[in-house]
Amino acid sequence: MATEKTNLTAPAEPVGTTAEDTQTTTMTTNVSTDDTYSNLPNEESAQPMSEAFADEEAALAADEAGLDIGEETAEEVEAAPVAGDDLTGLSEEELVALFASKIESEPVQTLRPVVEAIKIAFYKQHRAKVDAERKAFVEAGNDEETFTPTPDEYEQRFKELFAIYREHRDKHIAMLEADKAENLKIKLQIIEELKELINSDETMNTTFTRFRELQQKWKETGLVPQQNVKDLWETYNLHVENFYNFIKINKELRDLDLKKNYEIKLALAEQAEALALETQVVESFRKLQKLHDEWRETGPVATEYKEVLWERFKEASSRINKRHQEHFEQLKAEQNKNLALKSELCEKTEALSAQPILTRKEWNKASDELLEIQKVWKTIGFAPKRDNNRIYERFRAACDKFFELKREFYAGMKSEMEHNLALKSELCEQAEALAVSEDWKHATDELIALQAKWKQTGPVARRHSDVIWKRFRAACDKFFERKAAHFSSIDSEHEQNLKLKQALIEEMRAADIKSGGFEAVKEFQRRWSQIGFVPIKQKDALQKEYKSIVDEMFQTLRSSERDRSMKRFKERVSNMKGGSQLRSERERLYNKVRQMEQDIALLENNIGFFSKSKNAESLIADVRENIERTKRDMAELIEKICLIDEEEKKNAAK
Repeated sequence: MATEKTNLTAPAEPVGTTAEDTQTTTMTTNVSTDDTYSNLPNEESAQPMSEAFADEEAALAADEAGLDIGEETAEEVEAAPVAGDDLTGLSEEELVALFASKIESEPVQTLRPVVEAIKIAFYKQHRAKVDAERKAFVEAGNDEETFTPTPDEYEQRFKELFAIYREHRDKHIAMLEADKAENLKIKLQIIEELKELINSDETMNTTFTRFRELQQKWKETGLVPQQNVKDLWETYNLHVENFYNFIKINKELRDLDLKKNYEIKLALAEQAEALALETQVVESFRKLQKLHDEWRETGPVATEYKEVLWERFKEASSRINKRHQEHFEQLKAEQNKNLALKSELCEKTEALSAQPILTRKEWNKASDELLEIQKVWKTIGFAPKRDNNRIYERFRAACDKFFELKREFYAGMKSEMEHNLALKSELCEQAEALAVSEDWKHATDELIALQAKWKQTGPVARRHSDVIWKRFRAACDKFFERKAAHFSSIDSEHEQNLKLKQALIEEMRAADIKSGGFEAVKEFQRRWSQIGFVPIKQKDALQKEYKSIVDEMFQTLRSSERDRSMKRFKERVSNMKGGSQLRSERERLYNKVRQMEQDIALLENNIGFFSKSKNAESLIADVRENIERTKRDMAELIEKICLIDEEEKKNAAK
């Protein structure tokens, strides 16, 4: 007669129950509601404002503190889920008290999810406290690398409680293993007694009663080591079959037993079919394992129902197993996709840290980019278990590097801004001293120069910016308001000055400048400068006209002076004795010409640089005037060289 043991073997074993799968089924989302880093509140701040990805951070911190629970046992996986306590807002002290209460009041095999939740909540609090202490330490001017957190009495107590929990758990697991070993001995003894029943001399009723007692004892005996389950059940099932096949029992009693077994297995098949329709894939798979255990413990059914009933149960099991397998394959595919997405975010973050950032504007832009990356990170679920911690540590390291570089930048900026504040305070003091001056021209020039220096001086901290600027602005306004009040009363004086300067221009036009020479020009310039301001509308035109006349005067005088100079030089050349004097003089003049050519080339080259600076037009005009003056002087020297050459020719002809 066929037996069920050969068909039960494959589907009876749970599908996909590796340690990683067990972890995956109990996995919760890793998206934290905490912000990782918020925007900098002002230009001096470069520290992260709050912790990000708090659950992952807390779990890593707990593991680093030696608080890893270890692999989840089958009993912990099968334990019915317990409604968790609300840990929101609990302090370290309250979490420690809750942990102690749980250890004393609840079975150790049900505590794992509770301990994990309390551990993460505790290390969130602990990490926040340490980070706040570190920040205060650094802000006090200390080196962050020398920071050592203050010993935490609650962390020490938490570790002690965790050690107690681990001790209880380890003892419980050891006790379970011992019980399983003892259960194995009991079940092996039951099998031996089943063997002996076949050869028993007792009456049939007594033998069958003993058989029922052994079956009941088998059911009541607990779990055995996993590696013995399959072989043990097959052996047990074989001897049960042998008992039914070879022991000549009362047919009615046998039929009654087969009917009872049929009803039990029919109910199990129906339950399996109902589980195949449930939406909770993992939970239905777990329930299926219990149905298989009950199926194993139930005796045989009549031959005509045996295969049909088994196929029905196996078909429902296959559907549940297939859904379970597809669920984890889909989950693994999703985790691999998450790993790829997180790797890409790591690369982007590392690229942000690697690029050169030199200004506050660039740092703010890069910070906004990183905050967006962190927001995206929090929307992505877990990566595969073997990669999840590694990829998170890579991302956090990249974020830490970015904000460390930013902190260094703003530390340098802070020092620079403090220096700028000192410079601007000095400018305020100088402006305040000038604000009461009545030397209007000098004070105006000085204030304009101070304003230029102010613009060239870099920024100060935001908390000082408005105050220092208002102080400087008030000093400048005070002076220029006084100046405006003073000059508002002298409009008529400006009109009179205009007439005086116009009259002076007419006098300059009529003057015989050759007879007066340069002293006459200087006298006109002195008289012009002594005349005060003119109306602003006529100022530029009048100044332009005056400058044109002065330039003409100097040109006239320079031409006369040049003629006299050339005449004197010609007489001096004629009186030179011998060719050696002429050659020496020519060499001296020639060297001067060469030097002037170099000076002109240098000045022309500098024009290109001046074009990039402020006030470029006036600088370029001065340089061009210098070039023209040098060219005139060089032309005069060349003419003198020509005179020497003519004189040498005359001497050679003699």
